[in-house]
This record gives sequence, structure tokens and C-alpha cells, in this order.
Amino acid sequence: MPHCASKVVILATGGTIVSSGASATQMTGYSIQGLGVEDLLSAVPMLADVADVEAARVSNIDSSSMTSEVWLKLANAVEEALRREDVSGVVITHGTDTMEETAFFLNLVVKSEKPVVLTGAMRPATALSAEGPLNLLNAVRIASDPKAAGRGVLIALNDVIVSARDATKTHPTNVATFRGPDLGMLGMIAGTHIEWIARSEKPHGAATPFTLEALEARVAADGALPRVDIVYSHVDDDDVMVRAAMAAGARAIVHAGTGNGSIHEKTEGALMEAAAHGVLVVRASRTPSGMTVEGLAEWQDAGFVPAGTLNPQKARVLAQLSLACGVDPALAFRTF
Repeated sequence: MPHCASKVVILATGGTIVSSGASATQMTGYSIQGLGVEDLLSAVPMLADVADVEAARVSNIDSSSMTSEVWLKLANAVEEALRREDVSGVVITHGTDTMEETAFFLNLVVKSEKPVVLTGAMRPATALSAEGPLNLLNAVRIASDPKAAGRGVLIALNDVIVSARDATKTHPTNVATFRGPDLGMLGMIAGTHIEWIARSEKPHGAATPFTLEALEARVAADGALPRVDIVYSHVDDDDVMVRAAMAAGARAIVHAGTGNGSIHEKTEGALMEAAAHGVLVVRASRTPSGMTVEGLAEWQDAGFVPAGTLNPQKARVLAQLSLACGVDPALAFRTF
């Protein structure tokens, strides 16, 4: 094996990239059936030409079943790896369903400026033209690139590099699924070239007040991170889901409203009641891009917080971290 100047730690969490189907043409309905990170590495022997690679498994689950418990375990593993002087960066293999949420969580919590790159696949390992091996190779190349440092946590699939803060999954089956709807890509892969184009202006890592110590202290005290539920608005909406969230003990409710975070008249009263009882209400939008800003004066008076450019699922992550770490949510949503 040739000596490489870079050492990259690969942390595996499961997902499509290690899933199997019944045939080479099965592209949906597959599952994890015994493949692991070792099988993935053996499919990409040319990794040795890019970096000295060290791999460990954090979990082996479909990311649709991701939990905050796995998040904390993963964040600790990332920080432990990045504290090592011999490690240039970390790559995380992850299912695409909740990749953007995990990436945003890590973007806010992990304090190192070394590169952290999440990658995965849209096709199982057994599929015709499975893209997972190439995605992994490119992710290791990015994590080895000194120019990737200081850009926050990155997502890299299908030759596109996007920010954890702004990327979202835009297609349920197409390999070209991750995009920043308004804010574009940070870089691209073209053959053997990594072309950097931009960087996110939002604070991340050490520039945030969110720490693993505070999160773990909250879990130790309460048994879990604060409950935050998302309520999705629609025609014929009412107060049922808001009241269900309140009854379940939600400390915050992200309302995925129509347009500029608009609220159905039959839902508004329940959200006002929730806010009056100390529940944080965040107004996000169910539209796929744009920025949710202040709406009716009575919403601001009630303490509702607009989500800005965060989609509902990322607004949920920021709300949860703000509550767990004792950070003013209104300030958090203006800043991060």
C-alpha cells in the first residue's frame, strides 16, 4: 500500500450505500442485509491512493430510523477522530433520507475546522450502476483536501459538494438529489479535480454555543433531548395535530405553513395557546425554497419565531439544540 500524507477516518452509520436488493435492477424496496463498511471499502481499493483510511461502525440502520441517540454517539466519534493530529478529516457514510438533518446537527455541534463530509447512495450496493463506491472515493478526496477545511460540514454525492446548512434532498430516487435550492453548491467534482466555488456565510462549529457537553447533560437530566414536533399545514387544517403535540409534551412546534409560514385560521388558536404555555412555536414554510420572515403582527406578539431559510426539518434541529443548550431561539434563528 502506498504511503499517503492524509489519514481519513470513515464512520459508517448504514443506509442505502450498504443495502442489498434481490436483483441488479431493484432500485427501491431494498434493505440492509449484512453488508457493512468493510464490504464498502473492499469495493474501492483505489482509496489507498488517496489517503490512509481507517474505518469504524457507529450504527448500521436505515436513516429513516435515525435517532438523536445515534447523533450523539456519532458526534462524539467525529470529535474524537478530529482531535487526533494524524487525522486530516472524517467521512460519514449515511442514508440519504435524513442525511441533511444529521449533517446540520453536526455542523452546529462539532467544533473542529477539519473537513467532515457526509456521503451515501441512492442505489443499493447490488444495483446496476450503484454510485456508492464513487461517492465514497470522492468524499475521501474532499476530506483530504486542505481547501475543504473551515467550510463547515459538507454533503457530497453525484459530483456535487453542498453545505450541510443549506442542502436538502430534492428527489426520492434520482442520484442527483442533493441541492441547495437557493444557495447553490460549494464545489464540484470534475474528473480528478475538486473545484471550490463558495462557502456558507452562516456560523458553524466553534462559532456556535451548541456543545456536546450541554446536550449530554440534558439527556442525563431529562432522559432525552427536548421533544420538537413538526406540524404540516394543508387545506382543511385544524388544531388536532398541534394539540396532539402539546399532549405529547412537545417543548417546541415547527409549523410548516403555506407560503410565508402562513397559518390556517383553525390552527392559529392552538398555536397561540401553545406559545402562552411556554411552547416555542417556529414558523417555517412547506415551500421548497425561499425565506420565511415575519408575518402577522399578532404572531410576533405571541413569540412565534420565523425559520428564515431553514426548511421545517432543519428548523426542528435548531429548535431542539436551542432548547437543550439554553440559547435564545429568536437569536439562534437569526444567526445560524
